[in-house]
Formats: sequence, structure tokens, C-alpha cells
Amino acid sequence: MYELKWLYELIIILYCLSIIGYFIDFIQSNRKANRIAFWLLSMVWGLQTLFLLIQMLGNSEFPISTIYDGLYFYAWILITFSLVINRLFRIDFFIFFTNVLAFFLMVLHIFTRASANATEQSLRLVSELLVTHITLAIVSYGFFTFSAIFSLMYLLQYRLLKQKKWNKWLLRLGDLGQLDSFSYIAVVLGTPLLLIANILGVIWGYTSSDEFYIFDSKTIGSFSVLIIYLVYLGLRVVRGYQGRAMSWYNTGAFLFLLVNFFLFGTLSNFHF
Repeated sequence: MYELKWLYELIIILYCLSIIGYFIDFIQSNRKANRIAFWLLSMVWGLQTLFLLIQMLGNSEFPISTIYDGLYFYAWILITFSLVINRLFRIDFFIFFTNVLAFFLMVLHIFTRASANATEQSLRLVSELLVTHITLAIVSYGFFTFSAIFSLMYLLQYRLLKQKKWNKWLLRLGDLGQLDSFSYIAVVLGTPLLLIANILGVIWGYTSSDEFYIFDSKTIGSFSVLIIYLVYLGLRVVRGYQGRAMSWYNTGAFLFLLVNFFLFGTLSNFHF
């Protein structure tokens, strides 16, 4: 199991990149992102199949004897069918949501299989899961910070134009359309990372030896942040809102993110 740790890590990295690609295509109808995501997912399928073959040759049996092996095979089935459907039909919503579920099952298998043996190795895996959860959450917060900065620049630029203050600051702030677009793209990149981080956080909570509460202040706050940014994307994509209104919304969302990071973290029973 531990000898194949590098294979697990490579699968997770490629799968994360694939989901992000499908998410970008889901939001923006970006066919280039869709093609890249497809080939990344194909690589994930190839590595998963390699692992199954190694398990079959090493144990002389099909690796589905435990619930953990069953989760892995379930994820492999979902990925296999999503690849086939992706080549035969264009059902992007189905592909995206199917692979979010398959990723959840994949991570659940990888970081909980060893815990059944209660070994030191399982503790290492759980620790790595926590590190991955925190890293992805912080990276997503970085994207949301960039987005908020672009939104604030948009609001300042909008005010200068409204007051007809034509000066050097007007030129250095940038074009309104460009600022609005950059702010939106940053949220598109940050949201799937936060989604993955939250999923990993819940899995870590239920598989670690530490006391975990699903209704902990930081847990609720993290999912609230995710919902707020999903609403932002819904307003942009479905309702077509943009510009000043969405810049104000994005600024408010970032303020809530800061409250979650600094206040809810101190009130939490197990978060730092």
C-alpha cells in the first residue's frame, strides 16, 4: 500500500486539475479547458487501471473484498463511464458532477483504507490529508483575495469615471471590463479548490482520531463561504449580472471570508 503512495498522489493531482478544467468549461463553455480536462481524466483512468492490475497480480484476486476497495472500484467505474459518455455525447453538466462524486469516492478510499489496520501508516495518510485540505483552502483564499482586489479596483475606477476625474490614476487602474473579467476568473479558479478542500476536511474529520463536529463554527463558516461564491457564480452565469453590482457582492463575500478565517477559527473546537 505504502509503496504505491506516489501513484495515489499523482492520481489526486491529475484528478484535481481535471475537475478544475471541467469546472471552467462548466462555467464558461470553454472547449479548450474541456479537452485538457478530458485528457487529464484519461490519464487518471490509466493510472487507476494500472493500480487495479497491480493489486490483482499482487494479491491474485480482484481488489474489491473490503468496503475501501469497493469505493476505489466504484470511482473507477464512474470515471470509465464519464470518459465514454464524454466521447459519444456532449453532456457537460453530467460529466462535471459525476467526476466531483468520483473524486470524493477516490479521496475517501485513498485516505481511509489504511485506517482499517490501525497502523502508523494510516496516521501518516490522515496527516497528509489534513495538509492537503489546509493547502487547497489557503490557495483558494488566495484566489478570492485577488478577486476582491480586482473588484475594489473596479469600484474605484467606476467612481473616478463617474466623477469625470481624468488623471493618471484612471489609466493605472485599468479597463473596467478587464477588471471585472479578472475578478470573475479568480472566483472561477478559487471555487473548485475550496470545494475540494471542504470535502477533504470532512473526510479528515471523520477518519482522524481527533474529535470532530460537523456543526463546528469553522466547518459551517467554510461551507457558507463556498455557498456565497457559488451564488456569485450563479448570478454571473445564470442571471447575467456583472459590473458594479457584482463587485459590491464580491467585496462583501471577501469580508465574510475574513470573518470565517479569523473569528470562526478562534471559536472552533478543533481548527487553528
